[in-house]
Amino acid sequence: MKQSMTRRRLLSGAAVAALARPAAPAAESTSKLPICAFSKHFQWTDRREAIDSIAALGFDGVDLTVRRRGHVLPEHVEDELPSFVEAIRAAGLAIPMITSGIRDMESPHAESVIKTIASLGIRNYRWGGFRYNAEQSLPDQLAAIKPRIQELAAVNKQYGVCAMYHTHSGANQVGASFWDLYHLLKDFDTDSVSVNFDVGHATIEGGRGDWIHSTRLLLPYSRGIAVKDFFWDRSPENRWELRWCPLGDGMVDFKQYFGMLKKSGFSGPLQLHTEYHELGGADKGRSALTVPKAEVLKLMRRDIDTLKRMLRDADLA
Repeated sequence: MKQSMTRRRLLSGAAVAALARPAAPAAESTSKLPICAFSKHFQWTDRREAIDSIAALGFDGVDLTVRRRGHVLPEHVEDELPSFVEAIRAAGLAIPMITSGIRDMESPHAESVIKTIASLGIRNYRWGGFRYNAEQSLPDQLAAIKPRIQELAAVNKQYGVCAMYHTHSGANQVGASFWDLYHLLKDFDTDSVSVNFDVGHATIEGGRGDWIHSTRLLLPYSRGIAVKDFFWDRSPENRWELRWCPLGDGMVDFKQYFGMLKKSGFSGPLQLHTEYHELGGADKGRSALTVPKAEVLKLMRRDIDTLKRMLRDADLA
């Protein structure tokens, strides 16, 4: 480890883990696979409107952004997150996870975020963001990342929480090939560090069959999943470009994917990502919309209705 864990950290972690056990339970859902709203897509609202909108749309829970430009800033987590979580639960919504800006224990306010979610009974948080340097050896870079994960896993274990590494697509993204993430995580306890598997990004990286192998490889390490859809399109400059789109309109084989989830016994949390440009800035987490709010909510409603139908067809709802 880069830093040895102090006795004070060990003791405080154990105390917070104990505190977390009697915390208010998450709201129950009748769905076999509860659906969480990614609060990034509600950054144009204040706290009350975000919660009311998410509940009215029919979500089961919230994946709350606790990061730079998020609903809660990491430096304010101890003061602001408890009341936000209380309001979410009072609305009958679960909060099984947050999305953090944590990469490792050197990330600003990392321990404050981990300690606070543990005290509130939130078991999971999204982490990640490692990138390759194209000028350096890949094996050497992976070897250098492992001790950073080891330290994070140790802190998570002390606080009783689990970090879920979100998978992205694209050049120099650690985890985009999925096999590298397996090698990074396979020796650690999946109750401390795990995967948040994004099937949209997996299909981008392996459209015909590799996404299936990636799913099979990482399902035992996946504690969360994210769903969105896309297709490839020609740009005005005649280049192939990625286009995010409404759920079910793109290239992701949700029928096969959800069948694999059903067979594996996966239980969530599942997050719905709505990242297509028709959402007028909500797709990118903007603080203001360029289209009417009613249109944004109408598109979101279509996506969640589509997702619920897919889950019913897979016997996951």
